[in-house]
Amino acid sequence: MHNSLEVLLDSLIRIRIESLYGELNKNNTSYNLFSSERNLYLKQLHEILPEDLRKTLFLYDDADLSLQAILEREIYLQGFKDALHLHRELNVSLV
Repeated sequence: MHNSLEVLLDSLIRIRIESLYGELNKNNTSYNLFSSERNLYLKQLHEILPEDLRKTLFLYDDADLSLQAILEREIYLQGFKDALHLHRELNVSLV
């Protein structure tokens, strides 16, 4: 059941995370500030690095974003599993 749950929820998780990022972008000033700072730092590094190291910076950023995407999905999935477990526990205690 564990794997089938993950397969069924994968699309839902991806859509929900994209939606959450959209909401953060619209409504969270701290998120926007940190995002802007990160982009500025990345741009500054790109500008000062020699050409041969710019690809390394791009690969680092790409790997970092990939790790973040995996982490986001796993956190969301674990939260869903925790909610299901809590729901089951509450149903058992009410019976």
